[in-house]
Amino acid sequence: MQNRRDFIKNASVFSAMMAAAPAIVSAQGAARTFKVAMIGSGRRAADAFNNMAEAAKKIGHNIQLVAAHDFFLEEAQRRCKQFGCDEKFAFGGGDGYFKMLDVPGIEIVILGAPPAFRPRHLDACIKAGKHVFAEKPIAVDPQGVRHVLECTAAAKAKQLTLVTGTQRRHQGAYMRQALAFQKGQLGVIRGGNIYWCQARGSIRPRKEGVTNAQYMCNNWMNWAEMSGDHIVEQHVHNIDVANWFIGRYPRTAMGVGARVRRPTGNQYDFFSVDFDYGEGLHIHSLARQIPGCAGRVGELFATDLAEVSGGGKVRRYDGKEIKLEDVGNEGNPYVNEHSALLDSVIHGKQLNEGETIAYATAAAIMGRLSAYTGQVVRMSDILTNTDSPFYNMNCKPAAIDFEGAADIELPEEDVAPRPGKDK
Repeated sequence: MQNRRDFIKNASVFSAMMAAAPAIVSAQGAARTFKVAMIGSGRRAADAFNNMAEAAKKIGHNIQLVAAHDFFLEEAQRRCKQFGCDEKFAFGGGDGYFKMLDVPGIEIVILGAPPAFRPRHLDACIKAGKHVFAEKPIAVDPQGVRHVLECTAAAKAKQLTLVTGTQRRHQGAYMRQALAFQKGQLGVIRGGNIYWCQARGSIRPRKEGVTNAQYMCNNWMNWAEMSGDHIVEQHVHNIDVANWFIGRYPRTAMGVGARVRRPTGNQYDFFSVDFDYGEGLHIHSLARQIPGCAGRVGELFATDLAEVSGGGKVRRYDGKEIKLEDVGNEGNPYVNEHSALLDSVIHGKQLNEGETIAYATAAAIMGRLSAYTGQVVRMSDILTNTDSPFYNMNCKPAAIDFEGAADIELPEEDVAPRPGKDK
């Protein structure tokens, strides 16, 4: 477990992002066209491509889609048609991304498939020598997190850029607060609450004649094996902000949750988790996906000097004004993260967000496993303690199971884990 000093010492990602905004705006030289591919060609990947195109345009460059992959071939073909790519470079199936990576000239790959596939897709891209934009979360189980950390180290060794979909780390309002915390201007965080409470995402009932694999891929937002459950898929954003501002990762998680309303898949409807960051600091996490309930997405921290709303107001208890340092990065953070990626590639500056998203994902998985089992889960259980029952508590079917000719075995639907013992 890193202490605060070690965490900040190693926080080169933040420093790189702080420098990214002014550097990329002043990029010089002839216009360049970046050749981009996508693995997972759904709406999020398409949005990421458009955001990257906007970022490139701001600095006089362009991007071009040269290949696309999706489990569903027609989805990859649709993106090729949308973005002017020859449809012969559209690939489908569970293992079609290997063929896609053989297309000549690819520089950057957007990873937008369901999170369960992210570690294998990232591994293949790094081995192929590609820069990567990987959507969050980065994994769905302990094995996946450890795999991503290995990929992160490999990307660093190859000087490959890895930017993840944690856009708050590229949002001026959040970056100002993070810098102020690092400089001690906002005091020491003593407690806080993080929230992601909203209605459910899309529900896609099973259609006649589809395979188990097709059903799970199409309805991935409702299967814990595919998304990691919504505490991992969505709430990882807020957990990441807590890690960032506090300057270290939680040691343990103790959570509760239940499934009461969801009509498909096997995910929980809500989670409430106590994250223990050590040194007496506890952060309460609340995540819920139930229509018709109060919504709240954000973070609220209490320090010894002030109350800090993540990316929002800072209120000192003594009434004095707090002026935060201007760090740039105003505007759309979804575009800013791609500006940072392109800046890293253009100028050859190391930018690798793999560790921060891996640890945030690991913390979210800790919370999920604690709620599912009723036990306290430690970060060491996820990353290092091979004797822990949680170390190998991995999802089945696994990503590799979708790459074979045989159909996968469908987990039991509308049945969720029941913590504790029945009496």
